Amino acid sequence: MSQPPKRALCAQCLRPQSSCICRWVSPIAHQVQVLVLQHPLEVANAKGSARLLCMSLSHSRLVTGEAFDEDVLNALLNKPWPGETAEAPWRHVVLLYPATPLNPAPNWPLAGDEAPTDPRQLRLVVLDGTWRKSRKMLHLNPVLQALPRLALRDRPPSNYRIRKAHLPDQLSTLEATCAALGQLEGGDTPFEPLLQAFDGFVAQQMAYRSL
Repeated sequence: MSQPPKRALCAQCLRPQSSCICRWVSPIAHQVQVLVLQHPLEVANAKGSARLLCMSLSHSRLVTGEAFDEDVLNALLNKPWPGETAEAPWRHVVLLYPATPLNPAPNWPLAGDEAPTDPRQLRLVVLDGTWRKSRKMLHLNPVLQALPRLALRDRPPSNYRIRKAHLPDQLSTLEATCAALGQLEGGDTPFEPLLQAFDGFVAQQMAYRSL
């Protein structure tokens, strides 16, 4: 039997052209670098927000994996990215993940250490996956466990209606990253256009449910 033809993919968002999300890309001027480590099961998830996030943030990278080679992960965390010079200004790496009794880690900023006044000195690491998968990623990568943690303050309500949350205050990867960037860069206003675009993305995904 002949195989059904594959659906044409958008070259930018890598989604079927019929469900392309490029219309929701909202370029944002930001200073903190963002490294999104995406669990492999999220790559083909139409409800995922990480690709829209990274397409909108110029100082970001999206890397897929679960258990990373330690040398590869250290390079992603600590070395200049393509297009950067060796004299890049960032000096601190922070993980967006709450510290818990089962996953203890120092909170950011470190006790007795002042947070840098220049947000360009920060590289924010975000784990993209379900709560269970992100917890496994943390468990499998001791390098991540050693990073200081950033806990979100005054979390905004989530508009991520297309995916079930295990806790009432859980946010999508895009929403959590925008909240973290606002916290680190001193204001949420620059990220509001991306959050508004995300609302459109969510509405688009919900519309597919009714077809």
